[in-house]
Amino acid sequence: MIGVIATLKVQDGKNAEFEAIFTELAKQVRANEKGNLAYALTKSRSDPNTYKVLELYADQDALTAHGQTEYFKAAGPKMGPCMGGRPEIEYLDGV
Repeated sequence: MIGVIATLKVQDGKNAEFEAIFTELAKQVRANEKGNLAYALTKSRSDPNTYKVLELYADQDALTAHGQTEYFKAAGPKMGPCMGGRPEIEYLDGV
């Protein structure tokens, strides 16, 4: 199992737009990726412009497949105008 935590910062006033784009992406992930075990957007309690995406994949192949989907590739340009910096991505191994 592979875990991913993506920390995303959004610009002031862009929360609703970002959340709507992400919600649509998450629906696609859950509907189409059998190797995805979890894909959840969470929001910081201390900084309303900081989000963390909590992801779990069955294996490296499932994670690789996720990054190659058309809907994932299309989400980046849609989210771009909302972002307040580059995402920070942490990869974790299941134990």
